[in-house]
Amino acid sequence: MLTLDKIYHASYALRDVVRKTNLTLAPHINQESEVYLKTENLQITGSFKVRGAYYKISQLSEEEKAKGVIACSAGNHAQGVALAAAKNKIASLICIPNNAPISKVEATKRYNAEIELVNGVYDDAFQRACEIQRESGRTFIHPFDDVDVIAGQGSIGLELLDQLPELDAVIVPVGGGGLISGIAFAIKSLRPQCKVYGVQAVGAPSMYNSVKHHHVEALDYVSTIADGIAVKQPGNLTYDLCEKYVDKIVTVTDDEISTAILMLIEQQKLIAEGAGAVAVAAALFNKVDIKGKKTACIVSGGNIDVTILSRVISRGLLKTGRSADITLELVDKPGELRDVSRIIAQLGGNVVAVHHDRSGENTNVNGCYLHLVMETKNHAHILEIEKALMDQGYKIVGRERTCVC
Repeated sequence: MLTLDKIYHASYALRDVVRKTNLTLAPHINQESEVYLKTENLQITGSFKVRGAYYKISQLSEEEKAKGVIACSAGNHAQGVALAAAKNKIASLICIPNNAPISKVEATKRYNAEIELVNGVYDDAFQRACEIQRESGRTFIHPFDDVDVIAGQGSIGLELLDQLPELDAVIVPVGGGGLISGIAFAIKSLRPQCKVYGVQAVGAPSMYNSVKHHHVEALDYVSTIADGIAVKQPGNLTYDLCEKYVDKIVTVTDDEISTAILMLIEQQKLIAEGAGAVAVAAALFNKVDIKGKKTACIVSGGNIDVTILSRVISRGLLKTGRSADITLELVDKPGELRDVSRIIAQLGGNVVAVHHDRSGENTNVNGCYLHLVMETKNHAHILEIEKALMDQGYKIVGRERTCVC
């Protein structure tokens, strides 16, 4: 059983292994709340996962250690297990979905773990790891549905209350539920009036659906940029703990996650992966009631694949009105591009890409399409530019932007 004593023991066992990550004030995330960031993205291995993995492995018998350990992970748990195994001089084998970010796979290899890539998502890697465990006798280190793992993650809850004793609310990313289970148990045991909110991606709402319908549910598929929480089915233990100790679970879209990643980069100088930014997205877009509350957002990981970072930033720029794509239908004559550019420049917009197309089927013989990508200030600025163009007789036939106004 999970107990507060076990969480305290985990915190003691981890004292010389993990960092007590900073709790940083973030005044621009939500103007109606005093928001703080628990920066687990700056943890060793770049994620909170090392806490649960290390504590679990530290509790193994000598016989279990001799047989080695096996785990499955989308990347962060893999690194935690690999590091913990290496420190305890134990052989480790990690099953990782083949679509996991290359950076996470390579980081895991650096801790001398044996890697097996598995076709599919986390749940497919889980099934393969179970097969190998039965064949080899290795100890399976579950990424979330294990009392020792949950206790290790719960050490974050103890740190939060030590750093901010008057904490009113905490917002936690949710995949399989290990992190929120540990944090919620610790906080509700010591400060029951503090609200605990969970956040999942719209494309992977397994715990959200399960809590809503009061039984564990499995998704047919998951699709989200937050690969670290792309879990088809939550654990039985974590589901029970969430039902009992979590006040509410909400979802955020990939666009909202991208916006949160961008805000963390610009405002806080922090890099978060998709899963690590969902709590900030929930605070940013008022998915939970934190008005007037001292609120902590768990930035659970920073291991984002740099190859998709630029795409995520682009999504965030579109979401906030900092970038806009528009397509104009023009008469194909000299000076049109100059005149369009002048209007945009006079209003403070910056054209960063231009595509001129004469081949459209629906255009007049002497017509063309002009596709522009602009840097803008916000959604109101985009509307101002579009109005000025239309006032000058230009026809806007296409827009690519996400308006939150």
